[in-house]
Amino acid sequence: MNWNWYCWLACLLALWAGGPGLKTAVATDVIELKTGQKLEGDVLKDVGGELVVDLGVDIVRIPASQIKSRHAKDESDKPQGEAKSEQHEIYKTADLPIRTIKELSQKFGEGVVLVKTTSGLGSGFILDERGHCVTNYHVVEQETRISITILHKNANGEFVRRQIDDVAIVALNPFFDLALLQVPVQKDIKFQPVYLARENDQREGDEVFAIGNPLGLERSVSQGIISTRNRNMNGITFIQTTAEINPGNSGGPLFNLRGEVVGVTNMKLLFSEGLGFAIPIAYVKHFLDNRDAFAFDKTNPNSGVRYLEAPRRKNFSIVPPPATQNAATK
Repeated sequence: MNWNWYCWLACLLALWAGGPGLKTAVATDVIELKTGQKLEGDVLKDVGGELVVDLGVDIVRIPASQIKSRHAKDESDKPQGEAKSEQHEIYKTADLPIRTIKELSQKFGEGVVLVKTTSGLGSGFILDERGHCVTNYHVVEQETRISITILHKNANGEFVRRQIDDVAIVALNPFFDLALLQVPVQKDIKFQPVYLARENDQREGDEVFAIGNPLGLERSVSQGIISTRNRNMNGITFIQTTAEINPGNSGGPLFNLRGEVVGVTNMKLLFSEGLGFAIPIAYVKHFLDNRDAFAFDKTNPNSGVRYLEAPRRKNFSIVPPPATQNAATK
């Protein structure tokens, strides 16, 4: 478009926007579409069920039916939500904007690692710059020799594979299938942490995606929705999702469209598709906040709970009294 023609058109639309019964823009607006994309520009005209927006390089018309939200630009629109992040002891939460899965996988994919043991492979994700990492208990069960493989960007922006050995176990929770690892800090690598969701507020139908290493295929991304947020299995509530979960995905993060971890993938039903499960973030944060209670004991790699069997009856000819009978009724 010719520059003079563009300037004339922008001025003309601005004059129209100032006409009777029309709204004029006083600040840059951020417009979030229902598809997840965001546009940033000056709203020149708001009438007739559509917005006319000056993007700086072009002027576009956006139907009101395609707009999810609109607000003035503020600190919450800064990258990664740094302005509104909240630092906990070993993890972060933040108010993050909605982005596309492509953008989010590029942004936070570096925080997902491949966990290796002598008996198998799994996934995990980095919590902070000190190298704390979450994975599944069953990935490191009865293992003490653990390493992780991380893909980090070099100075040229290319992903380079790096294996880090001597990973230590910090805490284990067999009941919720969670484990906390400590990856040795590297002088030439800065860990890319992910953010945990503030609330356990995901709902059925919300879009999610998983990043993991199914069958050792690093940084595989699978998309789906939340089928149900409270599936009861063996006394534990799980998130059921249609995102593909396969062996090797265990311990990897389940993200929402803000790039927040809402769950830790840990299993799927055999001989079925679209039936994957993840541990809700509420359980994960409880485990991390109380990690001292689940501290790993080197002398007992399982660190589990053993329930003693009830004593056996010695004389089967004597029938015990009914459970409701007590000393007061005898």
